[in-house]
Amino acid sequence: MPVALAVVLAGVAGACGGLWLALKARARLDQARHAWAQEIERIAAAATREGQALRLQAEVTAREEALVRRAEAEAELRTQQVQLAEHEAALAGRKVLADEEARALDELADDLTQREIPLAELERETRGLEAEMASLRARHRGELERAARTPASAAMRALVEVEIEEARTLADQLVRNASEGDSVTEVARAAKRLMGISAGRMADHFYSERPQSIILLPEGRGERPAIGADDLKLVEGVSGVSLTFTEESDAIRIEGLDGVGREVARRCVGRMLRRPGLRGGAFAKVAAEVTAEVEREVVEFGQRGFGMLKLERAHPELLNLIGRLNFRTSYSQNQWEHSVEAGFLCGMMAAELGLDVKTARRAALLHDIGKALTHELDGSHAVIGADYARRFGESEVIANAIGAHHTEEPFGSAYAHLVAAADAMSGGRPGSRRQTEDNHMAKLAEIERIAHSFRGVGEAFAVQGGREVRVYVEEERVSDVAAAKLAADIAEVISREMTFPGQIKVTVIREFKAVEMAS
Repeated sequence: MPVALAVVLAGVAGACGGLWLALKARARLDQARHAWAQEIERIAAAATREGQALRLQAEVTAREEALVRRAEAEAELRTQQVQLAEHEAALAGRKVLADEEARALDELADDLTQREIPLAELERETRGLEAEMASLRARHRGELERAARTPASAAMRALVEVEIEEARTLADQLVRNASEGDSVTEVARAAKRLMGISAGRMADHFYSERPQSIILLPEGRGERPAIGADDLKLVEGVSGVSLTFTEESDAIRIEGLDGVGREVARRCVGRMLRRPGLRGGAFAKVAAEVTAEVEREVVEFGQRGFGMLKLERAHPELLNLIGRLNFRTSYSQNQWEHSVEAGFLCGMMAAELGLDVKTARRAALLHDIGKALTHELDGSHAVIGADYARRFGESEVIANAIGAHHTEEPFGSAYAHLVAAADAMSGGRPGSRRQTEDNHMAKLAEIERIAHSFRGVGEAFAVQGGREVRVYVEEERVSDVAAAKLAADIAEVISREMTFPGQIKVTVIREFKAVEMAS
């Protein structure tokens, strides 16, 4: 029984629930219909209001257009009125201007009259102002000098020197840029090639012999003198050079600038050593024989020089000068051999260039004849040689080449350049000249000293046996442009102050270094 009642109650409860859901759904439907009705009414009301607003806006627009047109008409009317008023005002202004100009003229006349102030007062005021300005300038200059710890004049000179130096550097660079181009590079390359060909064709070089300036005496001279001081005086009278015993009295030193005289003295002393007691008439006869023998050799060497180069004979005086060069040395290089070698080299270069070979050889053979006279005449051997060449009938081309080979004369022809090149090649080739160790070290030291004397040089080293100097400059003090000028300046001073064979290359090195430490 209780189970059946429970079932019945459950069914009733389910029916009631379904009824409730149905009622709830109907209520929702009614609410939706009501909401739709309200939305329709709202849309209709909005449409009515929008229509009224459009109608009102159209009315407002029409009124605004009417007002704008009226305002434009009124503005045009006012513009015309203003223009009319401006015309009237312009006429009135012109009248006023005319009146003002008349008054201005009157006032100007009065002002000019009133401005006649005494000039002395104005001058006093001006002088006072100038004095005040000078005082201020002096005070400011003094303050600047105290701050800089340098007088103004010195500072101005320093500035002027810096500006001048910079201007010169820029000018030199412009000249260098203008003169150094591809064409100059090609010419330098061709010149080196030409000199290399000529040097290569020179199969047999003339090698120098050491000068005979010392004559060793036989051992035991202290016991039985073979030659004495009186004998040396006899030889000096004949040769014109000086003869002295060394400190150990074991040799005789021959000193003098005349190479022929030194040779005569050497041979006379040799005869005396072989024939002790040679005095008086016997010595005079021997001295005459020696002198004649040396003079014959001088002529023979002169003729041989022209013969080896296959040249026409020159004036006897010039032949004599060429022969005398055999007894003259320069840095231990025999000058006759040097002249003949230079003649061959110069002729080879002339042949490569299509010039006259004999003219080139002749100029080079004669280029050092002045050295045979430097013990008699003052001046450069190049100038002396050129003067003698002109005096004894040589052409101006030959004479100019002789005088210009050390740039004492301007180069007048291509032969002058070739002679200078041949002279440098013969004197500068390895083994051509000898120097003592002391002289060599002194030369290197002098080259480095000259390089160090220039501002901004940090280090300078003479290398390649003194044929090159490498100069390291301070990067912050010497610019790239100034480095090029510095090389030219150092080379100029070395050429002016030193005597050396061949050429010395000056290389200026400027580099920037940045150093940091990693830790």
